[in-house]
Amino acid sequence: MKSINDIDLSPKPGKKYWKNGHREWREEFIYFLLVDRFHDNNKRHSAKFDSVHPGFGDEAQLGKLCGGTLRGIITHLTYIKDLGCTAIWLSPVFKNNPESYHGYAIENYLEVDERFGTKNDLEELVEMAHELDMRVYLDIVLHHVGDNWCYPNGNEYFYHEGTEFPFGEWRYPDRPVPIELRNPALYGRKGQIRNFDAYPETREGDFFSLKAFKNDESREAIYVQKLLTAIHCYWIRELDIDGFRLDAVKHMGELSISRFCSYVREYAYSLGKKNFFLFGEIVGADEMASKYVGSRSLATYNDQNIYYGLNSALDFQLHFLLEGVIKGKDSPHKLIERYEELQTNALQRGEYGEFLVTFLDNHDQIGNDFKHRFGHDAEPAQIIAGIAFLLCALGTPCIYYGTEQGFEGCGKGDRYIRECMFNPNDKNTNVLNQQSEIYKAISSIAKFRNESNVLKFGRMFMRETSKDGIRFHLPECHKCLLAFSRILYDQEVVFVFNSSTSDVKEEHILVDCQLNRKHKWMKPVYGLKTNVEILHSENPANPVCYIKLYLKPMQLVILKNY
Repeated sequence: MKSINDIDLSPKPGKKYWKNGHREWREEFIYFLLVDRFHDNNKRHSAKFDSVHPGFGDEAQLGKLCGGTLRGIITHLTYIKDLGCTAIWLSPVFKNNPESYHGYAIENYLEVDERFGTKNDLEELVEMAHELDMRVYLDIVLHHVGDNWCYPNGNEYFYHEGTEFPFGEWRYPDRPVPIELRNPALYGRKGQIRNFDAYPETREGDFFSLKAFKNDESREAIYVQKLLTAIHCYWIRELDIDGFRLDAVKHMGELSISRFCSYVREYAYSLGKKNFFLFGEIVGADEMASKYVGSRSLATYNDQNIYYGLNSALDFQLHFLLEGVIKGKDSPHKLIERYEELQTNALQRGEYGEFLVTFLDNHDQIGNDFKHRFGHDAEPAQIIAGIAFLLCALGTPCIYYGTEQGFEGCGKGDRYIRECMFNPNDKNTNVLNQQSEIYKAISSIAKFRNESNVLKFGRMFMRETSKDGIRFHLPECHKCLLAFSRILYDQEVVFVFNSSTSDVKEEHILVDCQLNRKHKWMKPVYGLKTNVEILHSENPANPVCYIKLYLKPMQLVILKNY
């Protein structure tokens, strides 16, 4: 196919679209992987190691294609399933510029990149995931396309006060595809962004060498939006995909994102898919994310409809502070402030956007010159605690591939945090080790979450602690205990972590007194082998209930009442 007119958006004959009505998107545990870095087609065995592995690939290898494929994912879906994940987020799969390995430099929206596999491979991956009761999300790019054309004489142009520069020439005689995109008038042509936080530069400029579409309410921009909407509806039709992660959302207008999400959601509904999940990459304050999430009236644009934007966004604010708290460098009080912010902003968004997608690692580590994974300078116990926090706290948890094996990538550039799960230097070795310490721990906690309505739907309370069982207070020091509860009706789950790398802590942690009047014990879910007694204060003027724990450095304990 070459033209948008070649696609068919009627239901695919004989295809039974997966409804998945039994699970809300906030119940998912998402596994995010780069297709090129997860696994290739070779039959490999896992390297033997007890706790952590650095991943494969040297500096040169990680800067280019390493050979991961869709069939490599198909062959190892159970590895992801057994980790406890219920959904897979794939990096972009459409045909890319030849020098690109990551998928974000698209030159053909209507074909799967042959280096990753075929459309049939991708369709088979989705079908097999559905058989395992797993959703599949595609990463998509709406702001820009690949480096498919150049400015005059091949010169680099940079954003300057909104100046529209002349078009040079197409780099290829037959790309981009669909052919409707071979129109210079559809592109902003304002040069590369210099300041990614300056408006309107960050919306109008090119994303490095990748060329930005026109991004306003002009006739040309509206036409591009219609093209992109039809393209991505086509892939829902073809693959039975379950959702999209939208790249670089803050670089687009709120109105265009809301329109795209509403039309795509409507199309999914037309196929009987009621839980199509749309979440976005929005690096900024919650107020910025709120503009893209939830409902938006377009009455001021002579359109009386209410459009619903993203279901959710990636929680970058939590990402920026969680590492310091888990590693004992920052006070857990920062998390209290974070959840107060979330509560305030959720009131503005209603059901859409009440819960964000939470994560420790990603493939960009945006805002840092020195890129590093959470596993850099971390103990296995800290990595386990970080993912456990996501699994037990509010939000939809997402794990970046390799975190479950302790990947510790670091360096000046994205390549250093995009390690391989297989060895490019041989055809025999991978690191899909289901017996490693971190993998087994995450799998155990994720299994509990998948079975626990408390962790999926319960309210969250940061817990006060005390050394004497009398004076309780919220955490104020860098190495205070991190403790919180999730409560659902008469059930309570308690998460407690000693973030100190050196100090043993013996402390009392408040639990819900009214809820636990009939309960005498907390049962261990993780980190202990014996039940913990629920104690009651003897002071009638201050009736509190609490548990007493003795925690070694970096010890994590998860308990539930019974």
